[in-house]
Amino acid sequence: MIQTLLQVALGGAIGASARYLAGVAILRGFGEQAFPLGVITVNIVGSFLMGVLVVLLGVKGLAHWNAFLATGILGGFTTFSSFSLEAWRLMETGRHDLAALYIGLSVAVSLLSLVAGIHLMRLVVA
Repeated sequence: MIQTLLQVALGGAIGASARYLAGVAILRGFGEQAFPLGVITVNIVGSFLMGVLVVLLGVKGLAHWNAFLATGILGGFTTFSSFSLEAWRLMETGRHDLAALYIGLSVAVSLLSLVAGIHLMRLVVA
């Protein structure tokens, strides 16, 4: 268990650093934008890489790399890739109802939670 945790932690550090560097590169390349170009780019690239990785690890029998590569690196790079994978797994197994619920709740409740956190902290620090 501790070895797996360390793999996830190391991969997470690598992925988060890559996310930061990607954001810096996009900012330098395109300048300040009103649209969150860095975030959407990382989400799209991370989701693509998650799809590639899941198939590759499965076909090659390398599931033992999952904690480091998928959960760690890609999870640190973008949790959106994990969200996309879970939504796809529900759709692939024919659970379109649960996929729609998962997607809708994830987006709506996460946004509501963010707004609640903002309002709460504005009250606390005021």
